[in-house]
Amino acid sequence: MIIGIIPARYGSTRFPGKPLADIGGKSMIQRVLEQASQAKLLAKVVVATDDDRIAEAVHRLGYEAVMTRVDHPSGTDRCWEAYNLLVESGTLAADTSNYVINIQGDEPFIDPAQIDELATILDGTVELATQMASVDSAEILHDLKEAKIIINAQNEALYFSRAAIPYLWGIEPDQWHEHHEYHRHVGLYAYRADILEAITQLPPSPLEQAESLEQLRWLEAGYRIKLIETSYQTPTVDSPADIEKILRDVL
Repeated sequence: MIIGIIPARYGSTRFPGKPLADIGGKSMIQRVLEQASQAKLLAKVVVATDDDRIAEAVHRLGYEAVMTRVDHPSGTDRCWEAYNLLVESGTLAADTSNYVINIQGDEPFIDPAQIDELATILDGTVELATQMASVDSAEILHDLKEAKIIINAQNEALYFSRAAIPYLWGIEPDQWHEHHEYHRHVGLYAYRADILEAITQLPPSPLEQAESLEQLRWLEAGYRIKLIETSYQTPTVDSPADIEKILRDVL
């Protein structure tokens, strides 16, 4: 069984109350829920929140929400608590082969097909999975906000970095993308239930702290992250200005 969980906390530093922000007459969380609920391979979609206002809004819309702690350091940790709450309440059968897909609560126009695309590779042997996209410009390649990925022959991650990797000797950096197939990370995660439990028990790792990339903690601990390429481009809302851009470009 594959469960979609949408972490949605209220206290964003840059944009407090972001899940309830209005985007063309609908709240952001409503738009995420409407999109995610159209994914064909999800058995259930649940919002994991730390705020009664968000939970009440979700319930009014007819969707399911669970209340989680305020102090989670990441969406991964919030997903694990939400999954446990579903099991404890009896609404979900405990099974270590279940999968959780962490659906970002600030991507109001995520394509349901992108979620299904990731879900198709969750065959029971996959521990962790996420997506990647080809890099077609020097601007993206050298953007430190974009995590780049090195993969092996089995499409499993060897390393994630904010730097452009690999380094191409003897070629100008602004031409690297023309001489090598680079990939950037697209942050839709899937976790097998037993692995989700295990990774939330891990302490922060040296590489994670160096790059500020949570997934490096899992690699350092020896877990395998499967990658699937995607062509979907989903706008993310980090600030009120991003909503204005979406209203211009998308709606």
